[in-house]
Amino acid sequence: MSERRTTMIGALLTAIGPISMAIYTPAMPELVRAFDTTEAAIKMSLSLYFAGFALAQLCAGPMSDAFGRRKASLVFLLIYLGGSLIAALAPSVEWILAGRLVQGIGASVGITVSRAIVRDQFNGPDAARILNMMNIILAIGPALGPTIGGLALAGFGWRAIFLLMVGFGALLLFLSTVCMKETTVPDPSRVKPARLVQAYAEIIGQKRFLFTAVVLAGAVGSMYAQAAVLPFILIERVGLTPTQFGMSMLMQSGFYLMGSICLRFVSKWLAAERAPVIGLMLSGTGALAIAISTQVFPPSFASIMVPVAICAVGIAFVIPYITAAGLMPFPHIAGSASAMMGFIQMTAGFVGGVAAASIGEPVIAFGIIIPLMHFAAICAYIGYRKTSRR
Repeated sequence: MSERRTTMIGALLTAIGPISMAIYTPAMPELVRAFDTTEAAIKMSLSLYFAGFALAQLCAGPMSDAFGRRKASLVFLLIYLGGSLIAALAPSVEWILAGRLVQGIGASVGITVSRAIVRDQFNGPDAARILNMMNIILAIGPALGPTIGGLALAGFGWRAIFLLMVGFGALLLFLSTVCMKETTVPDPSRVKPARLVQAYAEIIGQKRFLFTAVVLAGAVGSMYAQAAVLPFILIERVGLTPTQFGMSMLMQSGFYLMGSICLRFVSKWLAAERAPVIGLMLSGTGALAIAISTQVFPPSFASIMVPVAICAVGIAFVIPYITAAGLMPFPHIAGSASAMMGFIQMTAGFVGGVAAASIGEPVIAFGIIIPLMHFAAICAYIGYRKTSRR
């Protein structure tokens, strides 16, 4: 596929996971009231989504190596559509939980295949450039997602949010059928247990890969983890309406977009390996501000979202180079390597979300869990640099 087609399809596939979370978050407090349940139960729906997303990647990646990127995308997008319909028609909170789990399984193909089709065709600075452009396009969906979700919730109720996901899944299914071309030579033997174990053993045996995966787990995983607490902080503590909450999340996604655009401009004179250093300095500063502000100030829009915005700019600088560096050694099993990277990343988001939910008080959870994840990313990058020098 051309660079432009790879970028567009890859960005839309990657976006299915974050959009399914961003559109959903404004409805979480409403679902507590609609089903007369607890905050913990609705937070569990987010955790189950993460769990399905993380675990299913370990199947989606090898399936894309074995049967092709296109076929794997079609199968998992059909699963995503099924989960969206289950949630949209849910008569009880248990069906919401089931639907979100199935959605997560289906959405797992997005990040796996999008990275793999880039690695299939491009490498080094070219791959980093395409991944950065994918991030720019990707940022638009999550930026508008909470706003669209809040408006849909206010105008048509919570079921409309899941119907929007049905529409997005159908669009991706159409594009994958009509526009996606195969970028790898399928090898069905790659799903044999022995080959599968061999592939994953090769991947996790690379220290450089593990360090890059943990960098992404801490940085990107923190964005997923904070989704479990931000709605309850901004709506229940700060007093925003669901629609206002959706608008407020533009601080995160908008600054992430700004960071991606800035990186595209400065990459002409900035050495590629310097970008994650700048990014981690910014995200570390934002994490420190989160830890301090939650202890010193009562929760307000500024005290919560300004540090989140600083972190988002930093994360935009980190993702392209670190992703390309992690996948570089695995051209023959790019799908499996992408799956393992995504699994570690999403598992971090899942664990962070569960840890935040277990603390109970969302402000305290936010001030502890999110900074720890960013500091872990910084430590992992130091390990990556030391390993690279050797």
